[in-house]
Amino acid sequence: MVKPGGICPAAGPWKAACSIADIHRMPYFSRLILFLFCLVVLVESRKPKKRRWTGQLETSKPSHLYKKNPDMTKIRHGKPQPLLRVDDHDFTMRPAFGGPAIPVGVDVQVESLDSISEVDMDFTMTLYLRHYWKDERLAFPSASNKSMTFDGRLVKKIWVPDVFFVHSKRSFIHDTTTDNIMLRVFPDGQVLYSMRITVTAMCNMDFSHFPLDSQTCSLELESYAYTDEDLMLYWKNGDESLKTDEKISLSQFLIQKFHTTSRLAFYSSTGWYNRLYINFTLRRHIFFFLLQTYFPATLMVMLSWVSFWIDRRAVPARVSLGITTVLTMSTIITGVNASMPRVSYIKAVDIYLWVSFVFVFLSVLEYAAVNYLTTVQERKERKLQEKFPCMCGMLHSRTMMLDGSYSESEANSLAGYPRSHILPEEERQDKIVVHLALSNESSSSRKKGLLKGQVGLRIFQNTHAIDKYSRLIFPAFYIFFNLIYWSVFA
Repeated sequence: MVKPGGICPAAGPWKAACSIADIHRMPYFSRLILFLFCLVVLVESRKPKKRRWTGQLETSKPSHLYKKNPDMTKIRHGKPQPLLRVDDHDFTMRPAFGGPAIPVGVDVQVESLDSISEVDMDFTMTLYLRHYWKDERLAFPSASNKSMTFDGRLVKKIWVPDVFFVHSKRSFIHDTTTDNIMLRVFPDGQVLYSMRITVTAMCNMDFSHFPLDSQTCSLELESYAYTDEDLMLYWKNGDESLKTDEKISLSQFLIQKFHTTSRLAFYSSTGWYNRLYINFTLRRHIFFFLLQTYFPATLMVMLSWVSFWIDRRAVPARVSLGITTVLTMSTIITGVNASMPRVSYIKAVDIYLWVSFVFVFLSVLEYAAVNYLTTVQERKERKLQEKFPCMCGMLHSRTMMLDGSYSESEANSLAGYPRSHILPEEERQDKIVVHLALSNESSSSRKKGLLKGQVGLRIFQNTHAIDKYSRLIFPAFYIFFNLIYWSVFA
């Protein structure tokens, strides 16, 4: 039977009496609602059923090859509770606030020395900075006594030491691909806080022995807010707290030594603070400067000595050589000072270059003296020629008189005529010619060779004496200077 009203019920005793004909007799709107209802029931029946959470994490069954004991601190039973009770404490206050100073151990591993700048007087270092302290507020129960490791997100919620780099110019924490920060908490509240930092710090350098110098630089660590009454910084393992990478090397320096020190620093406004020092000693490689500075300067000085062997009358050659060496030395001095800070004291390289410049400059002055003395000598010879008249046919006698190189016997023989025998000019010239003609043929040839040798020797002694002595004096003094220089600065 059909329920009155013409609509087939969904359940009840009337359902058995329903038929397809009864459904066709239903109104159109009622049939649409029935179709939608059946569609919804069908869709809901095909959805996967959700499992109810029981408080345990579902993990895939590990392989027997990688089976390891589970960390009991990571198993949640029932309602999950935070293992570190960060929200239950005020971490703006240091641990044990109001009590004794909290000890914070520090150790450092130097990854690289990136650069050292003489112009800016600073250095850049990349290092791993680690802090160790105990905060009982972070203690947690653990059956296996295993630690928990976190990234930098937890650092913003707990107390960490406010260590900074004294005299630093720039510094940053590496953030590729994430912030290079690690926080490890042990069940008893011990904390390890590690960061990877690149810092550029000031280094007071002394260039009085440059480039034969050694430099000692320091990276200083200190708490910014907490005095020694609240926070005590110390090297965790003494000298063993500083580790360096074996591959650290610099182009201009040899790293001789790394060591640590510590002492108290006083500020008149705030008090005493613990300060830690990372000290390292660098010695400069000298071979680069030997090739670029010392050898060129020495060669320029030696090149200036070549002018001592050039004829004094070759004015363009000797002047050009002197000017070239002077300009080259000026260029070397300018190039060295361009890469150095403008310090107010004299450096070792300045002493060498300026002494070399003086030697080159003196070689130019030496030729100026030679040229001046030569001009004076030629002026005297011209005056001597003007003083004696021309004696035609007396080439040999004129040569002797002009050069002033005749022998003493000949002068005596010429001067032996008494004044009573002084004749007029023409007769006196004839007497001199006759007197010289009386010499035999062999003595005449001997005197000619002697006169030529005396003329050359006299010219050499009067005009080239400075060159002759300079060939010995300049090298001797320069070698003596080098011996003193390298014995003092090397």
